[in-house]
Amino acid sequence: MTIIQDLPTATVRPTVPADRLRRTLRRQAAGVTVITVPGPAGFTATSFTSVSLDPALVSFYVSSTASAAPAVRAADGFAVHILGQGQQELAARFARSGVDRFAGTDWVPDERGVPVLSGVAAWLTARPVLIQEIGDHLLVVGEVVDTGAREGGGPLVHHDGTFGRFTALPAADRRG
Repeated sequence: MTIIQDLPTATVRPTVPADRLRRTLRRQAAGVTVITVPGPAGFTATSFTSVSLDPALVSFYVSSTASAAPAVRAADGFAVHILGQGQQELAARFARSGVDRFAGTDWVPDERGVPVLSGVAAWLTARPVLIQEIGDHLLVVGEVVDTGAREGGGPLVHHDGTFGRFTALPAADRRG
């Protein structure tokens, strides 16, 4: 069962302007994912995270005004595709508005019609258990129902408005 809930709108004005917050948050490096839902619809996201291992829960955020938001709200399932090095074109395609993001993309529907992209570093499918308005975004929490991963290769990383790759520190520098 999916829970859709809206939080009350804050009556206090933000103390930090949105452009300043955006500049600050761009300093955070993040893995790049593509989220897909039946329709098909999809978008690039860096807000994906694991919530819980038991039960297996994951989450992501999408702007409430994004073209994919209505499909996300209506979906009974979604897929998260973790992109690897060299997949920045795929990430850029699913970040573009006003285009058919699936044109030229190799994918197959799962049993619920959720598009699962081919050739990604890893993927999972989930069913939404919570969809909640948080500020100007939707928080989506899902229960994982299936996963898959390829061996080898590093992740695609997004930092300060550009794509990059991860480089491991030498063993002596990994202390922390």
